[in-house]
Amino acid sequence: MRKLLLTTGLLTLTGCAGFGMPAPDPTQAWIDLDARQQDTALQALEVDDKAAVDKRYFEVQPGSHQLTVRYQFPVQATNIGPDAEPLWRDCQMNLKFKDFNAGQRYQLQAGSIGFRPWAKLYDEQRNVVGQGTPAGCQRT
Repeated sequence: MRKLLLTTGLLTLTGCAGFGMPAPDPTQAWIDLDARQQDTALQALEVDDKAAVDKRYFEVQPGSHQLTVRYQFPVQATNIGPDAEPLWRDCQMNLKFKDFNAGQRYQLQAGSIGFRPWAKLYDEQRNVVGQGTPAGCQRT
């Protein structure tokens, strides 16, 4: 009985993990979002100052675009003081890239070092092709 419940639960989770994610359009560039650290969140906000269609990824026409993402992360007590609690940061970052190609998949990764967020854009060969710039942070 336990095996049946465990198997059913795992199959349900597996089905939900891919639910609603559309197939990439071969006439556009697809940008996956990846937060590199645990307990963080990375969301698509805007493409060229227009709201993103889906917060889980970007899909853009070939050419030049500015992407805006929201990155939420904790600053650990070791970066604040000996008796401090982790401090949550909510940051926006902009990344401009001029050569998005149709049918290509890119990956936008984000992380932090202390209080400072970072973002890098990788092409399919894992080459860094762009870097994000902070556009403002606040404590949450």
